Amino acid sequence: MPSTSPGAAPRSPGREPAVEVTGLVKRYGTKPVKTAVDGLDLTVARSTVTAVLGPNGAGKTTTIETCEGYRRPDAGTVRVLGLDPVADAARLRPRIGVMLQSGGIYAGARADEMLRHTATLHAHPVDVDLLIERLGLGSCGRTSYRRLSGGQQQRLALAMAVVGRPELVFLDEPTAGLDPQARHATWDLVRELRADGVGVVLTTHFMDEAEQLADDVAIIDGGRVIAQGSPEALCRGGAENTLRFTGRPGLDLASLLKALPAGSAASEPASGSYRVDGTIDPQLLATVASWCAQNGVLPDAIAVERHTLEDVFLELTGKELRA
Repeated sequence: MPSTSPGAAPRSPGREPAVEVTGLVKRYGTKPVKTAVDGLDLTVARSTVTAVLGPNGAGKTTTIETCEGYRRPDAGTVRVLGLDPVADAARLRPRIGVMLQSGGIYAGARADEMLRHTATLHAHPVDVDLLIERLGLGSCGRTSYRRLSGGQQQRLALAMAVVGRPELVFLDEPTAGLDPQARHATWDLVRELRADGVGVVLTTHFMDEAEQLADDVAIIDGGRVIAQGSPEALCRGGAENTLRFTGRPGLDLASLLKALPAGSAASEPASGSYRVDGTIDPQLLATVASWCAQNGVLPDAIAVERHTLEDVFLELTGKELRA
C-alpha cells in the first residue's frame, strides 16, 4: 500500500549489508560469568526479510538488542546500516524501526497519542490515520495502552516501528497473541516492507511464519549461528530423500530397482506401502511413475518427503525443553 509504505521516503543508497556482525561476544555477571553470545557472525542483506530463530537462552535476543544499540558488545564488531549502534546511535535511530515485545510504551498513554508522537520524531512519517486503519487500531485509538488487549498492543507496537519509514526494522515476535486475521495482515505488511526496499529482521517462534516470510533464516544456539540460508536450502539439506507410494501388495521390487539409478533402494515397509530412497529428483520421480505405468500399477498416492523448517530446527537444536 504505497500511501503507508515505509519505503516511500527518500533514502541514501548503500552497498554494505543492512546488518554485519563479526565475532560478537556478550557476557553477563561475574561469579560465574555467563556467556550469552560467543563469537557470533551474522550478515543481513538489505531489502530482505531475515528470520532469526533459536531456542530460549540461545543468544538471539541479546544479539538483536545489541544490533538495536540497547547492549554494548564485550568483543567483536556490529554494524547496522554501516554504523555502530552504540557510538552512532543518534545517526542510526532515525533510520531504523524497533518493535519490542514489551516496554517502551507508557502504560497510561492512549494508543493514538503514542503513535502520533512517534510520527512527529521522523522527517517523513507514514500517514498515521491510514496506518491506524490498515492495522485495525481505529476502535482503540483513545484507549490507554494498559487497557488494550494483547493483540492490540502488538499491533500498536508494530505501527510505532514502521511509522517513521525506516530503512531497516527489527520485529520481535510480531504476531505473538494475534488472531489469524491480524496475523495475516501483519504478514502482508512485512511483505510490502520488503517490496519497498526495507530490510526486516524478524525473530519468531513460529516456523511457518519464517517459511512464509523469510528470504534468509539464521538459527542461533549456544551463542553462535549454527545454520543460515534460505528456508528452501535449509529444508533441502535436511530432506529425507524418500519417495513413498501406495499400490497393490507384493510388487516386484527387483524390477523397480533395475529401473532406478545406482545407489537407490526400494522396500515395502507395510503391505501395499512402498518406499524409495536415494537422490530424489524429477528424473527419479518420472522413472518411478513410468515403471508403475509399465507394470499396470496405479498408485493411490505418491509423495516426496521433505523436512519442514521445524524439522531442521529441532534436528539442529534438540528437542529437550529449555528454561
